[in-house]
Amino acid sequence: MTAFNPEKSNERLASTASPRKRFDPTWGALLFALLFPSLTAWIYFVVLASRPAAPGGTSYLALITYAASKAVQFAFPLAWVMLIERRRVTVTRPRPAGLRLGLAFGLVVMALVFVAYFGFLRSNPMLASTPEKVLSRIKLFHADTPLRYALLTLFLAGVHSLLEEYYWRWFVFGELRRLITPVAAIVVSSFGFMAHHVILLWVYLPGHFWEAALPFSLCVAGGGAAWAWLYHRAGTLYAPWLSHLLVDVAILAVGYEMIFVPR
Repeated sequence: MTAFNPEKSNERLASTASPRKRFDPTWGALLFALLFPSLTAWIYFVVLASRPAAPGGTSYLALITYAASKAVQFAFPLAWVMLIERRRVTVTRPRPAGLRLGLAFGLVVMALVFVAYFGFLRSNPMLASTPEKVLSRIKLFHADTPLRYALLTLFLAGVHSLLEEYYWRWFVFGELRRLITPVAAIVVSSFGFMAHHVILLWVYLPGHFWEAALPFSLCVAGGGAAWAWLYHRAGTLYAPWLSHLLVDVAILAVGYEMIFVPR
């Protein structure tokens, strides 16, 4: 796998950003990058998901919209950096220290997810309708059998997590870090990363926004902050991607237990 690194990223968190002109066009690109995933998640996950599906439960309009939005989302950073900013994209090798940090953080969060779910959330009434909500959404993508769900897990945990790290850490955090301090860049990029997850959790936890959807969304922001810090420290995407992959596996395993394991 490649790790993108258009500039050195081992400066201290306390370092100051390089001076830029007041109305840098990069701000427009970042505003688009911060808002676009939430807008499209609302369209394909809420608006189109509520429309009648084709026989078999697949919403082809939702699938097409999802695929098109992801293509635009993940093509945009490379197009901006290479075509607009005219910067080179280099490939770096994984660094053992960064991988150890990513592995450790991923395993800790993975354990916390399982402890929280099997310890007290599994039987909590606020999750009573969540399995049905999850099943209705994966039916849109024709992934409502154990095998198809496993294939979806491979894509989301293995491929999509890497694309998200490239998008949120390499591009959004990386570009913000060139405009503002690294600490501020971590905060802004992490809340941007959180935003579209608020929509997903609001759908999966109806009627429990304040006590469930919002706290879990803040946990997502915390994860995004940790992954931005890992990227900043390690200088490559391998460390946050490994961590992100493990966390996604844990969450998708919980989803599998909700849907396919008899109660």
